[in-house]
Amino acid sequence: MESLQVTRLLSWKSFLNTAAKAGTTRFRATTQLGFPPLSKKATKNGFLMIRRSFTNASTGSGSSSGGTDAVSGNISSHDSSSPPVEDEKDENKPGYLLGQEKDGSGLVIGFHFIPPSGDHEVIDSSKDIDGYGVKKIEDVEGEDKAQTRVSYNIVFVTAEAAPYSKTGGLGDVCGSLPVALAARGHRVMVVSPRYLNGTAADENFTLAKDLGCCMKICCFGGEQEIAFFHEYREGVDWVFVDHPSYHRPGNPYGDINGAFGDNQFRYTLLCYAACEAPLVLPLGGFTYGEKCLFLVNDWHAGLVPVLLASKYRPHGVYKDARSILVIHNLSHQGVEPAATYKNLGLPSEWYGALEWVFPTWARTHALDTGEAVNVLKGAIVTADRLLTVSKGYSWEITTVEGGYGLHEILSSRKSVLNGITNGIDITEWNPSSDEHIASHYSIDDLSGKVQCKIALQKELGLPIRPDCPLIGFIGRLDYQKGIDLIRLAAPEILADDIQFVMLGSGDPQFESWMRDTEATYKDKYRGWVGFNVPISHRITAG
Repeated sequence: MESLQVTRLLSWKSFLNTAAKAGTTRFRATTQLGFPPLSKKATKNGFLMIRRSFTNASTGSGSSSGGTDAVSGNISSHDSSSPPVEDEKDENKPGYLLGQEKDGSGLVIGFHFIPPSGDHEVIDSSKDIDGYGVKKIEDVEGEDKAQTRVSYNIVFVTAEAAPYSKTGGLGDVCGSLPVALAARGHRVMVVSPRYLNGTAADENFTLAKDLGCCMKICCFGGEQEIAFFHEYREGVDWVFVDHPSYHRPGNPYGDINGAFGDNQFRYTLLCYAACEAPLVLPLGGFTYGEKCLFLVNDWHAGLVPVLLASKYRPHGVYKDARSILVIHNLSHQGVEPAATYKNLGLPSEWYGALEWVFPTWARTHALDTGEAVNVLKGAIVTADRLLTVSKGYSWEITTVEGGYGLHEILSSRKSVLNGITNGIDITEWNPSSDEHIASHYSIDDLSGKVQCKIALQKELGLPIRPDCPLIGFIGRLDYQKGIDLIRLAAPEILADDIQFVMLGSGDPQFESWMRDTEATYKDKYRGWVGFNVPISHRITAG
């Protein structure tokens, strides 16, 4: 299955392995049927010595009564009473050296076995064994299914996750990547707000059940009570934080009047709830516990690594947990006046982690000191690893032009900054089986595509013209997306014999422009303000 999604998953596997090594965390190792147990042996000349003590797959027997797992060089025994597989004293037994195979960034992507004698063939793991050192198992349909050797407790913290809530790429990634990682054997939880805006979108949360677990969070000058809702779907625990501040018209971040004024409050609650959820929610009968890998997305979840460092680890909690900050859009940083720091419930000595000073030219008046708190900056300096949604973006944010004032801090953390390209869900976005489109088509038979175009024109009230070029845009209405350029070019574009469809929400001025443009070019332009998953599929197909 050669696709961007597969590439991203393989990159994530390698990345998660490295992230676990950021400290002294030891994650649970699981054995795989048919994989030779690796015996405990000191490394020699940078290689790991492995004795040939393979299990007989047909009988289940081996050369020893005990067994061990080796993960990234760490050995964990399932039965401490069993003797080791090899005899440590016998140095003359035949064995193998385990050599590492690395990519351009230095991450381990595979291994090869080197026999002690040059007369033997080197076994390259890239042929039969994936980057985790686990044999691939082929199912009856002939599709390779890679299996995970190490399982992690992964907690996604995000402001949106499709199909429950979505305004753009963040929702897509946090809706599909957790499912893909769960399919690889990890235990995955997604923590996101339970948005209710009085529209049909509220039905997305219908299957999420109240866990009956209420919690009081001390912040913003008082105790804020939250509740947890839960749905288990596609191998993932979807946990929704419930609070009245999430129940209002508009999208997750604002309404027709702009961004909500209490977003700092709303997402502070999310971060506190995300830190508590693995400790208190008995999902599937037991909690996730402290040994978690937190994947926090953008500034909305940026307080999580700060809370882990300032409020939990000093008391011995989450000392083995790790956090990865995923930066989808650096321009949004959660910046508020410095006086709001006391509302966050953080120790006073941690103010420096979030401290932010605007340059003189960016201040509103001569008496403005420019002092503020920057939640994303706090996440950057406290997270164990940093990720962006592409390798190019990981470089761009370290430049003056693309760093939005954070380029120097990001440059100082280059050693833990990586980029992994976003992929797509090839099941959801497969035109040969997409349930949202009028007619199916494929690369081998494109005849159904024109029917998708005709159906879209009919649905949106445009003249039905299969031969007319149709331009489509789906995305957040934000300056970064080039909406200002589209607005400037629209009169010239629409002067030609074309049709133009746009779907998105965001900046109120761009939303207003879309409505005005539709009124001016009734036979050529349609602007759908908001987000609609079926329509986004039909625009892509048509």
